[in-house]
Amino acid sequence: MQRGHAKGGFVRSAPLRQACLGLLLGLMALGAKAEPLRMTLHIPAQDLASALDRFSRATGMAVLVDSQLSRGRRSSAVDGEFTAADALRHMLGGSGLMAKYARADAFTLQVAQVEETQGPARYAPAAPSAVNRSYATAVQAAIERTLCRSPLTRPGSYRAVLQLWIGRDGVVQHHRLLTSTGDDRRDAALVDSFQRLSIERPTPGALRQPVTLLLLPETMDKKNTGKRMDCTRWEGVSGG
Repeated sequence: MQRGHAKGGFVRSAPLRQACLGLLLGLMALGAKAEPLRMTLHIPAQDLASALDRFSRATGMAVLVDSQLSRGRRSSAVDGEFTAADALRHMLGGSGLMAKYARADAFTLQVAQVEETQGPARYAPAAPSAVNRSYATAVQAAIERTLCRSPLTRPGSYRAVLQLWIGRDGVVQHHRLLTSTGDDRRDAALVDSFQRLSIERPTPGALRQPVTLLLLPETMDKKNTGKRMDCTRWEGVSGG
């Protein structure tokens, strides 16, 4: 009798275990993060408002933007396979604006702000003037090395004004091309180069953001009392 009861119990418990297993697998599936959908986009550089309209129609995302904020700003070209978030981040590169999401499929834009990084800045205490001079030298070295990588962005043959928002870890989080160089290809190359810019030291907390950068033609730069950018120091350097 006990053996039969045990057998009966075993038979009755099997569906229960299967149901529990099914529930566990279901919970695991719910807990797993779905990969963001990637799509192929071809949106050329243009007036930012027009680019956002094309982006919205291509992705189905709702765009809530004050026309005064987007006026006079241009987008960066988006050409290739991206997630919607990556495409938007790429499009806003060089505009000085950043996305603020209201929900997963809707966003608005705001003026770029520096996001605080985790952990304290790691540099030895020094007098403010010494820190500023040292940091300015580090910024110029990073910009020189970045711009000297390509003949198109090599300083000396064009004029441009840019703004940089630099995080406490020294990484440029946002940037804006304020004035065109007069060459669309060079403008695009400049915007792209600053998306990868990193200063090799933490940013002083007292630094006023954004940092404005003026690039001058060589003939005008000679009249400037500041230190000139010189690409010869980076020739033959790995990655330069």
